[in-house]
Amino acid sequence: MSDQQLAVEMRGITKQFPGVLANNHVDLSVRTGEIHALVGENGAGKSTLMNILYGLIRPDSGEILINGKPVHMAGPRDAISLGIGMVHQHFMLIPVFSVGENIMLGREPVTGTDLYDHARARNAINDLTKRYGLALDPDARMGDLPVGLQQRAEIVKVLYRGAGILILDEPTGVLTPQETKELFVVLRDLVKSGKTIIFISHKLKEVLDISDRITVMRRGQVVGHLTTRETNEEEIATLMVGRAVLLRVDKKPAKPGAVVLRVEDVSANSDRGVPALKGVTFDLRQGEILGIAGVEGNGQSELMEVIAGTRHAAGGRVLLGDRDITTYDARTERDAGVAFIPEDRRGTGLVLSFSIAENSILGRERSPRFSWNEFVLRLVAIRDWARRLVKEFDVRTPSIDVAARNLSGGNQQKVIVAREMGSKPKVLLAAQPTRGVDIGAIEFIHRRIVQERDGGTAVLLVSAELDEVRSLSDRIAVMYEGRIVSIESPDTPEERLGLLMTGGGKAREGAA
Repeated sequence: MSDQQLAVEMRGITKQFPGVLANNHVDLSVRTGEIHALVGENGAGKSTLMNILYGLIRPDSGEILINGKPVHMAGPRDAISLGIGMVHQHFMLIPVFSVGENIMLGREPVTGTDLYDHARARNAINDLTKRYGLALDPDARMGDLPVGLQQRAEIVKVLYRGAGILILDEPTGVLTPQETKELFVVLRDLVKSGKTIIFISHKLKEVLDISDRITVMRRGQVVGHLTTRETNEEEIATLMVGRAVLLRVDKKPAKPGAVVLRVEDVSANSDRGVPALKGVTFDLRQGEILGIAGVEGNGQSELMEVIAGTRHAAGGRVLLGDRDITTYDARTERDAGVAFIPEDRRGTGLVLSFSIAENSILGRERSPRFSWNEFVLRLVAIRDWARRLVKEFDVRTPSIDVAARNLSGGNQQKVIVAREMGSKPKVLLAAQPTRGVDIGAIEFIHRRIVQERDGGTAVLLVSAELDEVRSLSDRIAVMYEGRIVSIESPDTPEERLGLLMTGGGKAREGAA
């Protein structure tokens, strides 16, 4: 394709925030009708660059051309009028509204009496969904839909606004493998119909699968322009991080000791009061990683919350050594030696307005180490602790006084990992420990989890990434519809695990 056919051209884009040069003379060219991947570690400047393209941030210098013509972006309205649409990592949807109301929001079709025209809205959505193969029920309540369909609604929303250029920010971050495959079918169909897609991601396998060309960013600068079919994971990862990256977990065989955690016939309900766990039984030993594989929504989240003391069990027992901790709350469990990396770092892992130092003792602020008489904080001890964690866990920040909300996703996750591992737990519950985290931080977190195991900690791992479960685990428990259907070796073929995760296959070894 000729270089003249450029949908987007960004030249010399520079943006400085206090203490951070987010974009440093960045050039980006995206050809019409291609899927162009923009990759880099968290904090590399990808989202800033795309927020500039979408008019959410104004650059300090540089110029933007859309379809060969220089443009000025005063705000998202300008971007939308130029045919640019953005699907954000954290969806901009109203859960209590219907699909149709969310899609039409701000551009609602109305009747002659200024009332919302349901029929016209439904027809417009049906036309769009048929044209692009994006099946959606306009009358469904948004909050009731699975994440994959919510994302589909976001895509239809930008198409409804006439977008010819779509920016997708980490679109697969919360999708199951099956939903990711379905999304990629949709993206390829959109490109066939003449759309141009900018795909921001840190998942290299997906980038290689879906994109035509790749731009790599590191620390605010472009460090490489690649043609997808001529590159590989290792080359991209090295450019992203600036050094060779270990893409496989390097670990010696486990030496499991005594049983530390015993889960016996545990049942529990979901937030909606529906049975989520239906008699889960397993043992977890000192010095091993037991990975839980399963399509999201099959009880993994509820299981971790029951063990962590943040959800009540409806039946069964959880034993820590000989101690029954089934009815313990999260604080008592923490004191007993159970650490928990929750799956939602922004919602339950951190208080975003708190500083790194304050977040580093969250849940432990009443311990004698950090307070006198549980009421007066030992500020010097807290600051010393926070500084040690920041150094040991490579949290990239100018100061421990920075608010957690101002850190990149990877550094936010490192604060949680540091806090939980720093307490030297007997049991570490790691739920989606690398979700939304870049490749350098993934390598670091994997290495620390293996170090915990080798130091004698019993680790229970839940991840939506099957590769992560297989490479980190010493044993794999497969969950389906609230039950453990099989305990497998990490060498089990991916096809067999996939079959078990969807209710097929034959169980083996101590499955409940």
